[in-house]
Amino acid sequence: MKSITTTYIKLTAILMYSTIPFVGKAQTEINLKDGNTPLHMLQPDYPTRYGKTTVQDIKQVLDRVYGYLNATTPAKLINKESGNKVSNYGSPGKNSVFEKGDFRLISYEWGVTYAGMLQAGQVTGDQKFIDYTSERFQLISDIIPYYKEVLAKDSAEITPVNSVVKPHALDDAGAMCAAMIKGLNAGLKLDLQPLIKNYIDYISYKEYRLKDGTLARNRPLPNTLWLDDLFMSVPSLAQMGKFTGQSRYFDDGVKQVLQFAGRMFNKQQGIFMHGWVQDMKPHPEFHWGRANGWALMSIIELLDVLPANHPGRQQILDLLQAHAKGLASYQSSTGFWHQLLDKDDSYLETSCTAIYTYCFAKAINRGWLDKTAYGPITLLAWNAVASKVNASGQVEGTCVGTGMAFDPAFYYYRPISKYAAHGYGPVLLAGAEMINLLKSHHYEMNDSAVQFTK
Repeated sequence: MKSITTTYIKLTAILMYSTIPFVGKAQTEINLKDGNTPLHMLQPDYPTRYGKTTVQDIKQVLDRVYGYLNATTPAKLINKESGNKVSNYGSPGKNSVFEKGDFRLISYEWGVTYAGMLQAGQVTGDQKFIDYTSERFQLISDIIPYYKEVLAKDSAEITPVNSVVKPHALDDAGAMCAAMIKGLNAGLKLDLQPLIKNYIDYISYKEYRLKDGTLARNRPLPNTLWLDDLFMSVPSLAQMGKFTGQSRYFDDGVKQVLQFAGRMFNKQQGIFMHGWVQDMKPHPEFHWGRANGWALMSIIELLDVLPANHPGRQQILDLLQAHAKGLASYQSSTGFWHQLLDKDDSYLETSCTAIYTYCFAKAINRGWLDKTAYGPITLLAWNAVASKVNASGQVEGTCVGTGMAFDPAFYYYRPISKYAAHGYGPVLLAGAEMINLLKSHHYEMNDSAVQFTK
């Protein structure tokens, strides 16, 4: 017992040490006289690459991430007792499981990853990214009929696809649903519509809601809003609206964003609180970086498909611009954002920085944000993110899965890990949208500064 306790203490110390924030360093004194030497042209000692980024640079980062994920998330079933590969997906048997990899194939984080792979493939023209998503969706689709029958006979059975057949939370449904619709829109020839319908029915009719229809949870306290849940619902509702042409999905998506924002968006700071509890007074606010990312991505994904004449569109666009302005004010000098956005002694976090990079780049590309104002910080953010993709393709510096709390210590000391699945999809999305940005908009170094020109 003593050795286990000692090991735990050491591990905790390592994890806590890894989250110590970057606090900067003193600038190096340059020992040159300002005679004929143009000191203002000397290269600053930037901690993050400054400018000088190309499409080829970004593609190399995406390739590394793909290489790692393709090798470590096998798309096959095995017999859990013998370890042998299962070849008959029509009747795989109750002893079958997904072959173990570094990450799960069915989770909201991997819904983001599947969408990121699709976009990376579409932007770069490299089919391997699209194949990654297609192969795993094919596997899931192939085995669903068998396990659906198993669960119909005994709902207590544990299968590889319980969360697909019987979602029990928005986490199970939203991101996977949106990615599957995007897959069909990208031309994947797969039978995904039954899965999509099951997911969207859960979101629309089965998830708990407040009396005004706002999606909610009863944890950690009754009638709680999690900012994360915007992403677990709105992108799928938006994609379903586009896929079916039914305005009710757009209407629900707009309602969710505006009703969350009415309770949780701090207009003075331009950022969201992480959690809101009905009847809590006074209400503490903790502005968690990744949750703000999920909210921003939800707004971006909604605007991307929301009809131009939808009555809620202008309000959603106004919220995007207010949120972007608030977030921009909290970017650190390294290009990263902090774990708690308004607490610069909290650590610098990769996944939220990647999400903001994707969203800012897409908003610039769509004309929703001004490129001269937001282009430089977006490029700086991408360069920060790229520095966290190691030689093996792993994304470092990502906060692990995080619940909700009402004290600062909880957020400050959440561990980081390269095995936190939340970092991979955002990096793929950010890289793909940055390629679009650099192909569509020109930037130059003007008096040593990055400038996106008109």
